[in-house]
Amino acid sequence: MVIPATQLRVGMVIMYNNELYRVTNVVHITPGNWRGMVQTKLRSIRSGNSTENRFRSEDKVDRITLEQHEMEYLYSDGEQHHFMNTETYEQIGLSAEDLGDAAKYLLPNVKIMVEFFESTPLGVALPKTLDLTVTETAPGLKSATVTNALKPATVETGLVVPVPNFIDVGDVIRVDTETGSYVSRAKGD
Repeated sequence: MVIPATQLRVGMVIMYNNELYRVTNVVHITPGNWRGMVQTKLRSIRSGNSTENRFRSEDKVDRITLEQHEMEYLYSDGEQHHFMNTETYEQIGLSAEDLGDAAKYLLPNVKIMVEFFESTPLGVALPKTLDLTVTETAPGLKSATVTNALKPATVETGLVVPVPNFIDVGDVIRVDTETGSYVSRAKGD
């Protein structure tokens, strides 16, 4: 689907120079009496490399719609991360390169949306937040009066997240998957 560059939004996937890119930043520029432009940051879906491009307002961009299928994350064998389609039980493998930072958020038996382009799996669409259990952190200081002091905590996937002092080992925390930052303590069962 061809759209004007002015309709580009963060998260869209476009075909640019015969390669698929995800739009990570969009800024509309209207410099005085010159023609408007759209400054974008693009991340290659294949390589993960980022690039910047400036489109003219009148440029047309080929927007790609990816298919999404709910799949269950099974395991990693070191080279591939294995997923199973919850409807057909078909299994696929994605490399760490395909997943990028998303690999740090994957837990066995968690259902996640896997993105496909022309029946080829490209990567995953993570939810905005995920609840992860803290496996390692320094003990909280009872006498700490600074409420915004953060300490590093390692969660069950190996991701290290800066957390407030009151978080301890075994706590379940909510993590923002876009920034990798602590959001809140997750509600207990």
